[in-house]
Amino acid sequence: MTGWQQTIATAKLLLKDGTELDGIGIGATGSATGEVCFNTAMTGYQEILTDPSYTGQIITFTFPHIGNVGTNPQDSETVNRAASSGVRGCILRADITSPSNYRSTGSLDAWLKARGIIAMTGIDTRALTSHIRENGMADGIICHQPDGRFDIKDLERQLNDFPGLVGMDLAKQVSTTQSYQWDEGLWEWKGGFENVTDPRFHVVAIDFGAKTNILRSLASRGARISVVSAATGAEEILAMKPDGIFLSNGPGDPAATAEYAVPVIRKLLDSGLPMFGICLGHQLLALALGARTTKMHQGHHGANHPVQDLTTSRVEITSMNHGFAVDADSLPEGVRQTHVSLFDDSNAGLDVENKPVFSVQYHPEASPGPHDSHYLFTRFFNLIRKQKGMEQVPESGFRISA
Repeated sequence: MTGWQQTIATAKLLLKDGTELDGIGIGATGSATGEVCFNTAMTGYQEILTDPSYTGQIITFTFPHIGNVGTNPQDSETVNRAASSGVRGCILRADITSPSNYRSTGSLDAWLKARGIIAMTGIDTRALTSHIRENGMADGIICHQPDGRFDIKDLERQLNDFPGLVGMDLAKQVSTTQSYQWDEGLWEWKGGFENVTDPRFHVVAIDFGAKTNILRSLASRGARISVVSAATGAEEILAMKPDGIFLSNGPGDPAATAEYAVPVIRKLLDSGLPMFGICLGHQLLALALGARTTKMHQGHHGANHPVQDLTTSRVEITSMNHGFAVDADSLPEGVRQTHVSLFDDSNAGLDVENKPVFSVQYHPEASPGPHDSHYLFTRFFNLIRKQKGMEQVPESGFRISA
């Protein structure tokens, strides 16, 4: 038929429920298993693909035009900017177009290849997203074979061997193996990342899979950041004489990571130091306080999630990335729910009565996402200021000069 040519499928997605989708492979070749989720953000695909919290997952982007602004070395959320976060693959609707952005230094396809991330295009991502919403996040396998030949039985075997994320500790896979200092601040247009000098506070950040923009948000408020591994003991942390403790985001089942993290967090709680947790750090803090966590049906992944701060009644639009949640009904006496998701009423934050301790489920550093929640970093440092007898600053304060 003149003018018509059949496109051979060079990629497949298989789900454990039997769903099979064909597409065009891009990025790395081969196969990878993971939990298939969807992300509703319209911007920030490079930050999403380098977020360590996505380790073990295959991301379906609901926004169809992914890759159109290219990639660059600055927009990585891993400390090693040349590395992948642990994401297993991604699924796109439209073909990747040529980059069109002044900051771009390369195409998304080449970037995916360099990091060993398997991807596919040509998928009806609306239908796949609807499938996940109705049936939950399924385990799946993504495969890219340029010759279009697939060993379906072998792919099914690999998929059946994937144990799923429930009960899986992934924090140690993405955590730093040795302590280091962080002094890079937030990015400014035409100015790049600021160099934080003469910090006034010292914060120890426990790295369960920390995003770099979270560390920048802490540093930009005048802090020297000591980053330690997920397995670091409480005695070693306290010996560093911090003014505050930060519990980072990260991947996997919090109940599994809790086996070694919760005893440490409980000792740190006894120290009386201000403590702030985000995402996995929020879940681990809740477990240390005696609450429970549960696996979510479809999770929260995107940059448009409304949350209400119950302490101020203010509603903020937030960036979220989690497949587990704290059971609000399990919060013990003396622990208060401070934030709630307006999508499904799930818990999105807590604080502790008579202790300078709080946490949120979402990502206030907003990379990608809106900046509504940046005030939480100021709230954390105000707890440090209060303990030191220093003057408080307005929560709307954004930079060191706030």
